[in-house]
Amino acid sequence: MIEMKTPAEVDAVQAAGKIVADVLTAVREHAAPGVAPAELDTLAADLIAAAGARPTFLGYHPRSAPSAYPAVICASVNDAVVHGIPGRQPLRDGDLLSVDLAVHLDGWCADAAFSTVVGRADPRDVELIETTERALAAGIAAAVPGARMGDIAHAIGVVGRAGGYGLLANHGGHGVGREMHEAPHVPNEGRAGRGLVLRPGLVIAIEPMFLAGGTDDYRPDPDGWTLRAADGSRAAHTEHTIAVTDDGPRVLTAGRPTS
Repeated sequence: MIEMKTPAEVDAVQAAGKIVADVLTAVREHAAPGVAPAELDTLAADLIAAAGARPTFLGYHPRSAPSAYPAVICASVNDAVVHGIPGRQPLRDGDLLSVDLAVHLDGWCADAAFSTVVGRADPRDVELIETTERALAAGIAAAVPGARMGDIAHAIGVVGRAGGYGLLANHGGHGVGREMHEAPHVPNEGRAGRGLVLRPGLVIAIEPMFLAGGTDDYRPDPDGWTLRAADGSRAAHTEHTIAVTDDGPRVLTAGRPTS
């Protein structure tokens, strides 16, 4: 069942989104060669606690996972697309890092992600990240009242395919609000003019996930969480929580840096 949010509830999601944005900004500023993703996780945990919020990922245990998620952020490096568990191996010069974060504040959740290169960047990685950001912007722009979910999916998919990238198979965005994952599913590829009609009060996370090798396939790590590009190519992941409003799409996790 899809729950439409009231204006006051959208404001509550945005309050959580401000914390997400602030924490991701700090994490990005601290991400550098020699810094371990686990250190970034500790930083995020401390900032979330100081803000009076709760890290949504920590302890999250969907039926599809073999165990509860053990960290505050997802930190996916190079060929890891999403759900990477932050480890103690320091980041190296030129690593492509994707960080995903959700928090709950006063019972409401917001979710966002960014990708960046630490240290010296390969131009191919920069183009991958910038294309993923453009796809996110295109998907957000399509989220207007009276449009359909397929319009968002089509906008994202067109950008990714035009760049020659793969789209992570069977993954996309989602509704968000009281819980991190709510209905509806938000595909990253589809036919314009099809699917759910978008109405004011719909709150969703839009999140393109592009694979540089051009194929959509992935393989899971033994940890049961990390998903890697099957061909070993690099990947990028960007995300915002947005609300459909009478005035157009409203980004609720604004303030996150772009590439």
